[in-house]
Amino acid sequence: MTTPLVDTMTDPETGARPTRARVLVAGIGNIFLGDDGFGVEVVQRVAARPVPEGVEVVDFGIRGLHLAYQLLDGYDVLVLVDALPVGEAPGTVVLVEAEVPDTPSDPEITGPALDAHTMSPAVVLGTLAYLGGSIDRVLVVGCQPATVEEGIGLSEPVAAAVDNALTMLDEVLSDLLTESDPPPDPTNPQRTEP
Repeated sequence: MTTPLVDTMTDPETGARPTRARVLVAGIGNIFLGDDGFGVEVVQRVAARPVPEGVEVVDFGIRGLHLAYQLLDGYDVLVLVDALPVGEAPGTVVLVEAEVPDTPSDPEITGPALDAHTMSPAVVLGTLAYLGGSIDRVLVVGCQPATVEEGIGLSEPVAAAVDNALTMLDEVLSDLLTESDPPPDPTNPQRTEP
């Protein structure tokens, strides 16, 4: 499910950057592998409610190639939501800033850049660079899985962590959008500070 988004890319005539960050929230994971479906569950819940202007929410599942091409549309920040083994108790939700690769993935060196039915964020970002795209920041809202064995449905601790992830995601989006708000205009008395 996709939430409509106002186009805020750089103006080709003036070169002006948008005043608000353009954010893609991408749920990733395989719903047929237990807790690996965490990201999909979270973004489905997010997409069912209003999201701020400048934010697009998409369930990518295991479609890494689709994600790489979507990123070519010119986002400032990618927020991945995924099951993430961090060595903590199952259901632990963490926020990690991922490293954006400096160089593109070269399919001649690394083998096939992307299988349309797999999801590797590192390969997705390398492929994005190979295609000529870029992203300024990548954040991951991750949850320690209990199991990624075959089976549909989240384990009890990971299902209970979905609400925590939603709260964390709300805070992350608020911070990202506040950072990119334009400065107050002293000539506009209708604009007030929060």
